[in-house]
Amino acid sequence: MISAAPIKQKTQGFVLFCSTLLMIGKFIAYYITDSSAIFTDALESIANVAAGAMSLYCIRLAARPKNKSYPFGHGKIEMISASMEGIFIIIAGIIIIYHGIERIFTPGEISSLDIGICITAAASIINFLLGMLSIKIGNSHNSEALIAEGKHLQSDTYSTIALVAGLILVRITGLIIIDSLMAVIFGGIIIYTAITILHRTFATLTDQANPERLSYIADILNKHRQDDWIDIHNLKILEYGSYSFIDCDLTLPWYYTVEQGHNACEFLGETLSRESNEKITFSVHADSCNELHCHHCLVNDCKYRRNSFVAKEPINLNEIVESDEEYNENENPHVSV
Repeated sequence: MISAAPIKQKTQGFVLFCSTLLMIGKFIAYYITDSSAIFTDALESIANVAAGAMSLYCIRLAARPKNKSYPFGHGKIEMISASMEGIFIIIAGIIIIYHGIERIFTPGEISSLDIGICITAAASIINFLLGMLSIKIGNSHNSEALIAEGKHLQSDTYSTIALVAGLILVRITGLIIIDSLMAVIFGGIIIYTAITILHRTFATLTDQANPERLSYIADILNKHRQDDWIDIHNLKILEYGSYSFIDCDLTLPWYYTVEQGHNACEFLGETLSRESNEKITFSVHADSCNELHCHHCLVNDCKYRRNSFVAKEPINLNEIVESDEEYNENENPHVSV
């Protein structure tokens, strides 16, 4: 598997370089036009560049190998980067709204609006393409920093489209107040974007369970289920940048030797790593079965079966996340007919 770290660093470096050029272009457009709306777009670009620089630093730091001080690696630093990006955007949004409201009461003259519209529109298209690239690489290599950067850039594009529409309306009607109102609306939109970024990073930092990810793993387990995988529960996922740490309990026939149990656990981990195409550190605790499992046990040649087989029980989301306490309480009702 190709290392994700160089790809993520190159992607973020390219995005940062392009964002810097776009920021310069937007400030030139503001200098030419003195438009509040274009000023908000240019100011928001400062947040793009500052957050992009921090993302690049954090992605490089996250690529450092595990050591005694950081046994799980440095991947969580990407969450810090994404969180800081959200904070930068909120600060920019507040400044933008303040400036827009101020210009409503003290409007200024706008000049060379056609040039400003063209520069802003071109920048929005480039931002959208950069956002697509960042999200694609981020999803491929499980990078919250790149995903946050991409979503920020794309939300910037949607806002800028509305901003350009407002500037065209100013050009047609001559109502300068529209320019200031668009600045206020634009500031509100990017603050909302920042809140969604912070919500996602907070969920990852606090190791909040991801139902979609867990359901995907349940599907993999069902697809490749072995007869001696009697039950899988207490599954937990910790995400550290490009790495995932998965822990679960696997119920196996009680009469298995240590070697047989080890091989079954190894095969389970290898299956998840292969099918999910991720860097996974897998830890499995082997549990022994009892007569209550006989109703759904798929081991046909078991010499110690105490009860008749009733029906196969699929691995589902509710069962794989059961804690040991919940599993022990619900062990008897696991029969499905």
